[in-house]
Amino acid sequence: MQDLYDLLGVDRDADGDTIKKAYRRLARQLHPDVNPDPATQEKFKEISHAYEVLSDPQKRAAYDRGGSDIFGGPGFGQGAGFSFTDIMDAFFGGGAPGSTAAGRGPRPRVRRGQDALIRLDVELAEAAFGISREIKVDTAVLCETCNGDGAAPGSKPVTCETCHGAGEVAHVQRSFLGEIRTLRPCAACRGFGTIIPEPCRECSGDGRVRARRSLTVRIPAGVDTGTRVQLAEKGEVGPGGGPAGDLYVEIHVAPHATFTRHNNDLHCTVSVPMTAAALGTSIKIPTLEADLPSEDKSKRETSFQLELKAGTQSGAEHIMHSRGVPGLRGTTRGDLIVTVVVETPTKLDGRQELLMRELAAARDELSPDGTIKPSTPKSVFGRLRDAFNQH
Repeated sequence: MQDLYDLLGVDRDADGDTIKKAYRRLARQLHPDVNPDPATQEKFKEISHAYEVLSDPQKRAAYDRGGSDIFGGPGFGQGAGFSFTDIMDAFFGGGAPGSTAAGRGPRPRVRRGQDALIRLDVELAEAAFGISREIKVDTAVLCETCNGDGAAPGSKPVTCETCHGAGEVAHVQRSFLGEIRTLRPCAACRGFGTIIPEPCRECSGDGRVRARRSLTVRIPAGVDTGTRVQLAEKGEVGPGGGPAGDLYVEIHVAPHATFTRHNNDLHCTVSVPMTAAALGTSIKIPTLEADLPSEDKSKRETSFQLELKAGTQSGAEHIMHSRGVPGLRGTTRGDLIVTVVVETPTKLDGRQELLMRELAAARDELSPDGTIKPSTPKSVFGRLRDAFNQH
């Protein structure tokens, strides 16, 4: 009988990696798929048997003590017990997926539930100052009949007789490589390792049922469209009565009749007659607090007076600090920007037209030439900003 070390072409003091590399190199050369010659197939069995002995520390130690092949000849796939796992380990450096060494065991019946997402429409004032809202959620809840275990009252799951609780069964196939042993989920218990002989009629053995429930969600101040509020463990209950997932409430802020929001700033436009802009005036401007319920307005300023100086031009902006939307993660508020639009009268009666002409004559403006000033072309970013502001 040829020495096993000589068969693999390694020294007697070679380590495990060296032996594995030597076998891998020879196996690729002598594999029956590559070289179907009968003599080559016999040689392949011999090196496979040599690798089986020398790659096992206990078998190798016994072989070294005996000085000869005390484990018998190259009974590949038979007396030697060479398995598909050994080949996969030699070629790929690990156990074969689904092999005995890589068994997964039974699947748990109790698993975490899925997260849920719902949309909530709110008004701008509600998003700015926060609100508590009751919502209705259709989701999976714990089955109260079986308390989540899926079995009818008075019964309980029993160990699967097919896999004996392992959740997997072994399948053996014979090939030119010997016996290939793989593990597959047990079809009788679907991989759970247990069978429910009498499923709960309410939930059909799932441990949960669909139901509508009411929840109160607190919307923090400063949220905007797209903000998601997380309610931990308020999502779907898991199979088998497992822990519930999370519920996410996605905020959608409705358009406002007066204010437009940009980040935490509010924008609005006030129109004034030409005469008021020329002479100056005071305009009452509502605040966002005016939209709050009556009980929340008592200590809040619902309006203020905007003073327009004489000669105010159309397009003038007045920035009212800290009258915008509160920050979501801070105490500071944005600003309220009021843009003034001066309205030019389009229809004048006889007396108004006469007065207007007298004013124009007094100001030497009956035949004005106009003032032409150079304008600086806006940058690409400026044009993009204006385009966005128009929408």
